[in-house]
Amino acid sequence: MQARFHDAWATLPASLQSALEPIMSANDFPAMLTADQVKAVKSISGLDDDALAFALLPLAAACALTPVSHFKVGAIARGISGNLYFGANMEFSGAPLQQTIHAEQCAVTHAWLRNEASLVSITVNYTPCGHCRQFMNELNSGTGLHIHLPGRPASTLGQYLPDSFGPKDLDITTLLMDPVDHGYKIAETDALTQAALEGANHSHAPYSNSHSGVALETADGTIYTGRYAENAAFNPSLPPLQAALIMTNLAGKDCGAIRRAVLAEGSQPMLTQWDATQATLAALGCSDVKCVTF
Repeated sequence: MQARFHDAWATLPASLQSALEPIMSANDFPAMLTADQVKAVKSISGLDDDALAFALLPLAAACALTPVSHFKVGAIARGISGNLYFGANMEFSGAPLQQTIHAEQCAVTHAWLRNEASLVSITVNYTPCGHCRQFMNELNSGTGLHIHLPGRPASTLGQYLPDSFGPKDLDITTLLMDPVDHGYKIAETDALTQAALEGANHSHAPYSNSHSGVALETADGTIYTGRYAENAAFNPSLPPLQAALIMTNLAGKDCGAIRRAVLAEGSQPMLTQWDATQATLAALGCSDVKCVTF
């Protein structure tokens, strides 16, 4: 089991430990449970869907990176597939606070990058801030998304974000988590560049059409890919680097041990991710950053 889970693990009921042990004992645990694993864990532990999501929150929060706030937030996203996806807040020393990733953003993006079709619910250990409520309003699950908080009845995103402004107000019909393939191509065939291109091809940027993707290579040679997720309110948009860092962190890898990075974006985009990508990676100690265009 990854060391970061040890303290949270010790707080779990014995029945849940027994159910999760075969899944989480491996060091390559991907911070998610498949629908079949969820079914097995519920059967052994006696927990229903909602109780299981709440019980997993300490494990999700254990994935948090909080050098600035020291305040750990965990989130569990439930997909329509039945899969459960961990999320946690992520902060980066030396980078502006605007580069922070919130736990709900992390869980949503985690599900999206694993090609989940839509979300049913988000369970989180603290009330979603306005930024996250707006970010989730971009989802194809809409304002009917269920939000679960400890000690409160379940509510919908619509109840947490009344009279919301979203994609429909800008006549956008392709929503976050809808399947897309923009069909961009790049002549370079190395694996890192092609991974960044794949991210760009599946990115969500209906407002600027500035599609982009980032691929990161860690010290052991593993590649993690992120996609840009734009938002109707603009500011809650999640850069492709942050999406790639989510996958790096949730895999248990050190975000400060990135060896190389590639950003793929258009040759004349309305907006560019280059400066922010380069600056944030520099704060993380990575200087080998390349931009390729399509």
